[in-house]
Amino acid sequence: MKRAWTLAGVAVAVALTTTLVFADQEQSTTVIFAHSRTVKYSPMMPGVSSYVAWGDTAKGPFGGFTRFLPGFDAGMHSHTADVLLVVLRGAYMYRDDAGAKRVGPGDFIRIPGGHKHWSGGDKKEGALFYQETFGKFDLIPVK
Repeated sequence: MKRAWTLAGVAVAVALTTTLVFADQEQSTTVIFAHSRTVKYSPMMPGVSSYVAWGDTAKGPFGGFTRFLPGFDAGMHSHTADVLLVVLRGAYMYRDDAGAKRVGPGDFIRIPGGHKHWSGGDKKEGALFYQETFGKFDLIPVK
């Protein structure tokens, strides 16, 4: 029962986020459907590929799937805009000054814009997740 409540909470969080993002934009009448196993992923950098389901990563906001290969290491970085993600397969590995988290299938994490953190893919499974941002997507290395 606890797992059902967790998944319901994730679904509500993603729905509310999408509602807020689209509230300030011109509404589209086009239904968007994407199957994470069959969409065409594009390489972003070594070890990372993505599929943009809606929006524009360079201008924001946007939503889509991202894959990390097993053991991918993004290093310490931040993003300009908040990043919200839900893991579908594998595990998104996360670490900041407060500690480490293994974000697994059905789990949700919100990373505030400007928050310094490390992220990567599980060493054996990698990670597949759906992510959204309120603004452009970027990766700013921490020096």
